[in-house]
Amino acid sequence: MVNVRSFDEKLKSKECFNEIVLEDIDLQVNKIGSRLGEVRKVMEMTKEEFYSPVTKHVSNFTAIENGKRNIGRRLLDDIAKYYHVSPDWLETGEGDMFEEGLSNDEISAMKKGVPYFNVNLSEISFESFNTLREPPEYYVNFRPFNDCDAYLPIYGDSMYPKYASGEIIAVREIRNFNIIQWGEAYLLIGDERANSITTVKLLFEHSSQNKVILRSSNPNFKGDTVIDKDMIKRMFIVKGKVTRNQL
Repeated sequence: MVNVRSFDEKLKSKECFNEIVLEDIDLQVNKIGSRLGEVRKVMEMTKEEFYSPVTKHVSNFTAIENGKRNIGRRLLDDIAKYYHVSPDWLETGEGDMFEEGLSNDEISAMKKGVPYFNVNLSEISFESFNTLREPPEYYVNFRPFNDCDAYLPIYGDSMYPKYASGEIIAVREIRNFNIIQWGEAYLLIGDERANSITTVKLLFEHSSQNKVILRSSNPNFKGDTVIDKDMIKRMFIVKGKVTRNQL
């Protein structure tokens, strides 16, 4: 004789299963705050140092880290993006804490901010371009540019008025030279075939996919420079600038 469960028994079993699933989800939600605390401790930062770049309501995070208060999805996403924390790890506690397995040096850099190097770009060639590996003069912690690789001074008038001599530019390295934001400013470092050029110029599309057009924003610097993409060894997009008042 086949033992057939009643509809009530099936329903009860399904409800029991749902309760278990929901309970597991609730436990994971409650653990998100403690995982944020783990990230903060790894980065050796106080709550004020860790959360203040992202939100003004730092006082709420004592309860959040203790699991007594939930955190909003948008704020959680902002924190994860700011510190390159793996969303999967925040949700489940499994896998790497940071995206793409950030190195200890990169984690240390996130603590301090973006390095500033006081160099004259026009005097640097590709062969000697190890500036970003040297100790910087100081670090700048400014959230809109904290995904950049460096702050560098710019000299000369070829990019005026977009960038004036003495201003500081924030740059981020790109590695796919086939994806370029045309009309934007880039720092380019060329090899010996490009006369070891190191320059900041606006980039424009060329009729050949293998070439790019370099152009000054200063109308007094007339004429374009055309360069093959394979002559470019490193390229950084200029994300913004800092203007210093002369006192």
